[in-house]
Amino acid sequence: MKKAYFIEIKPTTEQKTKIHQTIGVCRYVYNFYLAKNKEVYEKDGSFMTGFDFSKWLNNVHTLEQDQWIKEVSSKAVKQAIMNADKAFRNLFAGKVKFPRFKKKKKQDVKCYFPKNNKTDWTVERHRVKIPTLGWMRLKEFGYLPETAVVKSGTVSRKAGRYYVSVLCEVEPQGRQPPVTNEGLGMDLGIKDFAVCSNGSVYKNINRSIRVRKLEKKLKREQRSLSRKYEYLKKRGEKAVTKRANINKNILRVQKLHARFANIRLEYVKSIVTQVAKTKPSYITIEDLNVKGMMKNRHLSKVIAQQCFYTFKTWLTAKCKELHIELRQVDRFYPSSKLCSCCGEKKMDLKLSDRVYTCDCGHKMDRDLNAAINLLQAKEYIILT
Repeated sequence: MKKAYFIEIKPTTEQKTKIHQTIGVCRYVYNFYLAKNKEVYEKDGSFMTGFDFSKWLNNVHTLEQDQWIKEVSSKAVKQAIMNADKAFRNLFAGKVKFPRFKKKKKQDVKCYFPKNNKTDWTVERHRVKIPTLGWMRLKEFGYLPETAVVKSGTVSRKAGRYYVSVLCEVEPQGRQPPVTNEGLGMDLGIKDFAVCSNGSVYKNINRSIRVRKLEKKLKREQRSLSRKYEYLKKRGEKAVTKRANINKNILRVQKLHARFANIRLEYVKSIVTQVAKTKPSYITIEDLNVKGMMKNRHLSKVIAQQCFYTFKTWLTAKCKELHIELRQVDRFYPSSKLCSCCGEKKMDLKLSDRVYTCDCGHKMDRDLNAAINLLQAKEYIILT
């Protein structure tokens, strides 16, 4: 089976320069392909595939100012073109909108390096050998398995730090012993991240004191950055001429955003681990319409911070690894309106009603009642 490992690396000064150069070329080629395809489509209504653009770039396009493209790994440039080609195919399939041009500040460009020779992607306890970059020291020792067969990897940069994602071929684990515990229903929400049918409650990490302090610090840094730009506008100067302090401020903002992401993702990962340790026979979740919920301008920010999609992805992978059945009920299943005791449906239930009270005398917390209803659901689809 294939498994990916994501770890931070500590490159040298020369390696940092090479990574920056490769990332810049990949971003330029990606944007160049989007602009070229847009021009071709407006001219004669056709579409240039990634292979056709790669041939045109190497053979026909011979501008002197673009010769620096050939100074980096050709496989990384090729993969950037194919990523743009995939974005266009998703556009024509109706899955996404028109692909966006990649910006330098976003830092969403990655360098792809396949395994060309036997010595490429050699893994040791404290370092890894990356094609065209050489040996790269790892920040965490022993995380990458030395016995794994590496297929490919990508190098990325985020908030002044460098990371490598390695795709390895590992031996599949043996089948886990059969579990004897009961099932588990999980109701995801905003007040609390998740409420389980066994009574476990996972709080919202975004309401903690640590995150609140970081949010205040982020506001101050963003206000300072905005004032720097406004000051240059008043003087009639461009931000390109004086960017020393602006770049420092941008890096501070990026580090805070990266810290937010690390805190939230680590919390989601800990919840998945804790749920898996209970070894339930099955887990039932609901199909949330996150895209529709994001249209509510009062709740969109809070919903985005919860990372529901990441939780579902990691929970699916964990259940598949441990051979736990993961069930998903329909998004229109009235888990909050049903009484977990008698099954009566309460039509006038409001969002402000945090305690579910039924005519039969049953009284329970709203989220816990929904989790029990998910546990008792009869109609569902099996994800793993």
